[in-house]
Amino acid sequence: MSIRILRVNSLIRDELSRIMLRELSLESGVLVTITEVISSPDLRECKVFLSILPEEKKEQTLLMVQRKIYYLQQKLNARLRMRPIPKIEFVYDKKAEQAARVEAILDRLKKKEQ
Repeated sequence: MSIRILRVNSLIRDELSRIMLRELSLESGVLVTITEVISSPDLRECKVFLSILPEEKKEQTLLMVQRKIYYLQQKLNARLRMRPIPKIEFVYDKKAEQAARVEAILDRLKKKEQ
């Protein structure tokens, strides 16, 4: 992966985080974190991976964020000074969920040893 793509990914992550924090009204008690941004080599598209807590509200929150995708894309377009600006797509990041499962399994194994 080129340095330019890595820098663009970082820039998109930072700007979208700011926009979502300040301008997107989320349900009370829901925490949304952008864990990773992966842009295509031609910078036309990018996948934005979201971690959502609590997990019980992940589907509802992801749908709400996806409904606001055009608003978020417009704000991102206005803030970035580059061409092309990648078209964003939001994806739920399952890594945190998988890590929690592994942690729970390790805790159970540790308790069995004692």
